[in-house]
Amino acid sequence: MIFIFGYFTWFALRKAVENDRRIERGEPTVEQTETNEKVLVFPYLIFIEFVVALFYAIGLVLWSLLLKAPLEEPANPTISPNPSKAPWYFLGLQEMLVYFDPWIAGVLLPTLIILGLCAIPYLDKDPKASGFYSFKGRRFAVTTFLFGFWILWILLIVVGTFLRGPNWNFFGPFETWDVHKVVPLLNVNLSEYFWIKGLGWGLPKFWLVRELPGFAVLAAYYTGVPWLLSKTVFKGLPTRMDAVRYSILMILFLTMLALPLKMYLRWAFNLKYLVAIPEFFFNI
Repeated sequence: MIFIFGYFTWFALRKAVENDRRIERGEPTVEQTETNEKVLVFPYLIFIEFVVALFYAIGLVLWSLLLKAPLEEPANPTISPNPSKAPWYFLGLQEMLVYFDPWIAGVLLPTLIILGLCAIPYLDKDPKASGFYSFKGRRFAVTTFLFGFWILWILLIVVGTFLRGPNWNFFGPFETWDVHKVVPLLNVNLSEYFWIKGLGWGLPKFWLVRELPGFAVLAAYYTGVPWLLSKTVFKGLPTRMDAVRYSILMILFLTMLALPLKMYLRWAFNLKYLVAIPEFFFNI
């Protein structure tokens, strides 16, 4: 399936680059040179799809007859496999659980993914580069989507499948999966970095004061970064979009970037949570 995804990604980008070169030369796009003859969906397209589906069904039947199913002994409710992994299509979510609480990795992020994909046509109303493959006309949208799909989803599935072993420890590509591997837990919350390691004080007892550094970082991230991007990388974008659409775009974009940023902070600085409020089971 990864090879199929890779092929169609390459195919779409190749068509986009070809159209961009045609536009630079003043030529019509590939889609504009195609015939405008009306072709009925039935029976032409439906018949081809039916034949392809029939061949795929025959191939799956033959494959199932030639290969033995990887069945194990009957499930024992008293014994859990190690590593205990979700189905491959949920391994991306299981990998997110390493860096976020379940309410974020299992509920908030998947919901924002679905809502973000649904919101794309309403956020980007620019008719430029519409109706044909193009990369230059949709540089930000194409790059963001490919990064979110390949890096933040497919790559996490690959990591969870091949690089996560017993006790959900990380193992290299050729490293033996040692059940007795011990990894020291050195993760520290941002509040501990700030109050104990930074100021040399003890943690405040009141949770709101204790987690003020984390709330300040989140406020700066979701308010200061959009303003900074509007003056630099996304200069001119707020003028083409109204304030509501730009704000929604920034919330979705920054939340998507929060995943690789949190992963980097965990790997580089052993940062566990930006905001940790165990009194209310609320952690970010």
